[in-house]
Amino acid sequence: MAAGEPEPNEAAGSAPEPSEPFGRAPAIRPFLLTAGRVAGGGAGPPLPVETQIVATSSGLAALGSLAFEDHDIVAGCRRPQSVAELAARLRLHLNVVRVLAEDLRTAGHLAVHVPNAGTTQDISVLRRVIDGLRAVPDSRDTLRDSG
Repeated sequence: MAAGEPEPNEAAGSAPEPSEPFGRAPAIRPFLLTAGRVAGGGAGPPLPVETQIVATSSGLAALGSLAFEDHDIVAGCRRPQSVAELAARLRLHLNVVRVLAEDLRTAGHLAVHVPNAGTTQDISVLRRVIDGLRAVPDSRDTLRDSG
C-alpha cells in the first residue's frame, strides 16, 4: 500500500476495528469489574484455572458491541487457552476472568472446555510434567538438577 493511502476500512468510512485487547486501567478494583460477584451467571462451580476457553464465531462477530474487559477476553481467545493464561496475558485478576468468562459463555460468545477431573489429579501426569520441566535447559544451557 502506498504512503498516504487510507486503510481499506478507513476508505469505507468506518474506523478500523481493534483486533487485540485494549490497555488496562490498573486502578479498577476487581469487584467493580464483576459487580461484586464471585461466580458467573451459571449455577455451577467456578471455572477451574486449567479450563480451556475459545471465542465462538458469534463472539467474534459481536466484538464491536462488547465493552472493555468482555471485548478483551473474547479478542484474546481467538485460539484456545486456559483461564489462567488469559488472566496473566490481560493482567486481570484470575477470579475476574473466571466470572466474566462464565458470563460470556452464557451469552454464547465463548466455548468452554473443562478438563476431565480424573486426568488433572492423576499423579503420573503430574510426574511427567515435572520431569519435562526439569529437562528444559536454563539460561546457561545446562539441565536443572533432577533431584
